[in-house]
Amino acid sequence: MPVLHSIIHKIDKKPDGSPAILHRSGTELAESQARDDLITQLNESYNAKTGKAWGFFHAESGAFPLSGWLSKYMAGTVDFVDFSGDAVEHLTKLMEESNLSIGGSALFCHYLQGMTDYLVIALLQETEAVIMTDGLTLMPIRRLDLDHIRLAARINLSEWKSNPASRQYISFIKGKNGRKANDYFRDFIGCQEGVDGPGETRTLLKAFSDFVENEDLGEELAREKTHALVSYSMAQAKIGEPITLDDLSELIDEDQPKAFADFIRNKDYGLSPTIPADKKTLNKFRRFTGRAEGLSISFEQHLLGSKIEFDKDGGTLTLHGLPTQLTEQLKRVAA
Repeated sequence: MPVLHSIIHKIDKKPDGSPAILHRSGTELAESQARDDLITQLNESYNAKTGKAWGFFHAESGAFPLSGWLSKYMAGTVDFVDFSGDAVEHLTKLMEESNLSIGGSALFCHYLQGMTDYLVIALLQETEAVIMTDGLTLMPIRRLDLDHIRLAARINLSEWKSNPASRQYISFIKGKNGRKANDYFRDFIGCQEGVDGPGETRTLLKAFSDFVENEDLGEELAREKTHALVSYSMAQAKIGEPITLDDLSELIDEDQPKAFADFIRNKDYGLSPTIPADKKTLNKFRRFTGRAEGLSISFEQHLLGSKIEFDKDGGTLTLHGLPTQLTEQLKRVAA
């Protein structure tokens, strides 16, 4: 993950209502192992966040100027230090207007992951830590708190430039630290929500369940394909990359690599070619299976409460919306 440019500015903002004081850095972070470790840890922490949303830029305006400054930086007409300086001044202004009492260290980093350019912007807080000195004594220090990132966004610069009609080239933390704080930071980025990550992931899983049913797959094969889907999707979420339908389709069926993708397109589920993976939704997707005395049952967890009801006291399952093929067989026997 080569770091192309990175810088940290500091915003002091006290809870007593006094004006924020901006300390602009005039130089980028020097290339070092410490810098690279910082960016790596930041990305790992950001990727692990479950409360993220995906979106795209508002049209550039006085209210949303970041995309304009970013365009100039990408075009090479301004350098990274000046771009980040203009941006952090705007951030400080919005912080004042929103009357938020907390400042922080504003980190800007342009890096490469594979062949893709990313810009990550995060407002980091400090926390207390203790280190052991060479003299075997303890020394308290303050460090950047990368474990509890609350305000951050990541822009896929490559997708923004190559596919400006995309509605998911920006991801940002929605978080639980108050709507007011989230809104002011999202306004700073100039981002509007474009894709419902959890909703898209649920639709993908529904399409997969329909595909398994339509193909009349056996229990073992269905379990294998479910494992392939979840493993790939979770791996993409871990590195902050979206699910690609064509890649997923190939993993699900190597002999018919386009089968699942074609099924989704032909049934018109309304899914994009790439889907932001929502880990919380994926974690709930598992397959329950059981076999006893000629009875074999297999179903996905997300069907509980809708198509399948479980009575834990009576130990019974109630099924709704039986497969047509099964219903016809039962009708013939009943007749």
